[in-house]
Amino acid sequence: MPTTCASCNENAILKRPKTGDALCKECFYFAFEEEIHHTIVNADLLQRGETIAIGASGGKDSTVLAYMMKLLNDRYDYGVNLVLLSVDEGITGYRDDSLETVKRNQVQYDLPLKIISYEELYGWTMDAIVKQIGLKNNCTFCGVFRRQALDRGALLLKVDKIATGHNADDIAETVIMNVLRGDIGRLRRCTAITTGTDGALPRCKPFKYTYEKEIVMYAYFKNLDYFSTECIYSPNAYRGFARAYIKDVEKIRPSAIIDIIHSGESLSVKKEVRMPVQGVCERCGYISSNPVCKACVMLEGLNKGLPRLGIGKTHKERRKMNEMLSEQGDSSASSSLSDMSSLGESLSNKPCDRSGCACLNKSAQSVTVLQTDQSGNNIRDRAGQLRCCSGDNQSGCCRNSQPATGEKTVLEKLSIFNKAKKPVIDF
Repeated sequence: MPTTCASCNENAILKRPKTGDALCKECFYFAFEEEIHHTIVNADLLQRGETIAIGASGGKDSTVLAYMMKLLNDRYDYGVNLVLLSVDEGITGYRDDSLETVKRNQVQYDLPLKIISYEELYGWTMDAIVKQIGLKNNCTFCGVFRRQALDRGALLLKVDKIATGHNADDIAETVIMNVLRGDIGRLRRCTAITTGTDGALPRCKPFKYTYEKEIVMYAYFKNLDYFSTECIYSPNAYRGFARAYIKDVEKIRPSAIIDIIHSGESLSVKKEVRMPVQGVCERCGYISSNPVCKACVMLEGLNKGLPRLGIGKTHKERRKMNEMLSEQGDSSASSSLSDMSSLGESLSNKPCDRSGCACLNKSAQSVTVLQTDQSGNNIRDRAGQLRCCSGDNQSGCCRNSQPATGEKTVLEKLSIFNKAKKPVIDF
C-alpha cells in the first residue's frame, strides 16, 4: 500500500528529513518555499528598495538560494533588486568549472552577475597559495580572503546587503567548531541570522533553518542547474570533521541540527569575560579586532616568503621576520613581535617587494597596479598592502609608478581609504 501525502492524501514520494512528514512533490515545494518566506519575513531580512547581492558559487545552496530569492521576490513582491556575486579563488579544475554554472544561472534567472577574483584583489590565486603553504592550512587563507572578497565585490556593486546560502547544517557545524576551539567571540554571533550590521555591509542567511538534505531534494526535483564537485583543496578541512559528526548525530536524532542552533542562540557569556572589540584595519580599512586584519598579515607573509606568518602558533615565523628585519637594519627589529598588534605595526612600515623598485626587500612576488593613499606617503596594492620606499632610498622607487591613464584599481573604486561612511564608486 503506497504511503499517502500528509497534506493532500495523494501518493507521497519523499519523507522530509526535517519533520519526518511523508509528502508529495507539490506539497514539498509549497512547504519548503513557505518556510523560507516565513524566515525572511519574521527576521525582517529584506527591505523594499534594497539591492541584494546573492553569493553565487554554482553549488547547490547558492543555486537554490538564487532561484528561491527570484521566485519569492516575484510571488510576494518584496520589492528588492537582486544581483549575483561570485568570487574566483583561482582553483584550476574546480572554480573555473563552477563559474560556468553561475554564468548559466545568470541567463536562466535573468540576473546581473559580477565576478571578482583573488588575483585581482590580492595578486595571488589559491593555486599559487597552496604551492606555498601546502594542503594543511590552505582553507584558512581561502576563508579569510573570500570573506573580504565578497564584501569588496558587494561594495563595487553598491548593494545594501549580501545574502548567503548558509544552511542549518552549516550553522550547526560552526557552533560545534567554535565550541571545540573555545572561540567565545564567534560562538556568540555564529547563530545570528543577520551579521555585520555594525560594519560596512550586513549579511543575511535565508536558509538558516533549512536542512541541507532538503535543499538537495528541492534542487533535484526542480532540475536546477548546479555544480556538485567538492573543492579539490578541502579534504583535510577542519569543518569536514564537524560535518561528519553532525551527520552521525542526525541519523540518530534528525532534530539535532535545529537543536544545536537553538542551543547556540541561547548561550550567554559572563559579564567578566573579555570580548574582542571590533575596529578597522589600519592598512586596508576592513573590519578587524586587531590594528592589522588577518588578511593583511597573511598577505604580508606570502609576499615576504613567510606564508605561515598569520596561521596558528606563529612564533617561529615571527622570529624569522625579526631576523629579516634585523638584517635590513630596521630600528624596531630589536623589539619582539609578541602579538598581532606589534606584528602589524612592524609590518606596516616595511619597504615594498615590487620588482624593479629601489626598496631593500624584494621578492619574486609583485603586484602590478598600485595606488597612493590619502597621506601621499605610501603606495598600496589592490588589497591595501603597503608598498613604500623609506629613508633616502628614493631612486627608482615604485612611489613614482602610477596606473595607466584611466585605469583604476579595485580599492580606488571602493574608496576604501576615504573617511566617508559610504564609498563613492565611479566606473
